[in-house]
Amino acid sequence: MNRALPVVRLRVPTDEDAVAWHRTFDDPDVMEFHGGRSAELSVYEELTARQRRHDAERGFCLWTMVDESDRVVGFTGAQPWPQDWGPRGEIEIGWRLGREHWGKGYVTAAARQTLERVRAAGVTEVVAMVNARNTRSIAVTERLGMRLAEVFTTPESRQQGHCYRLKL
Repeated sequence: MNRALPVVRLRVPTDEDAVAWHRTFDDPDVMEFHGGRSAELSVYEELTARQRRHDAERGFCLWTMVDESDRVVGFTGAQPWPQDWGPRGEIEIGWRLGREHWGKGYVTAAARQTLERVRAAGVTEVVAMVNARNTRSIAVTERLGMRLAEVFTTPESRQQGHCYRLKL
């Protein structure tokens, strides 16, 4: 079924977005594949500051997603893979969405905008690192045209994950 995607706008995260991200992601369902519990506000303050630097330096970052009413619904974007394992140094796209907004197409719409923006910034290939049990994110990668490139086990949690790739 091809349904119309919702209106979603991406913006460089502000200081205030750290509070919005903290509130939006303070849900065990949202954090299931991100450590299982909410991070402290200071983590989001550092993250939003880092994303502003990424945008200024690279032309892309994890952008704040806002809906048609200008409410923060999550984030999506791209940044260099930060771990010492996996696709080190490659550009990873990712997303996180508040629970009340799941199933409405926000991530797909925003991720498509992300692909356009990173392509415009000169990126030629992206990866998405997804927990193998995260069927919702796997479905998004498929809607974006990404293909499974590798199955891996994370060093910290020992959980299985998938690396998806897409040439832009």
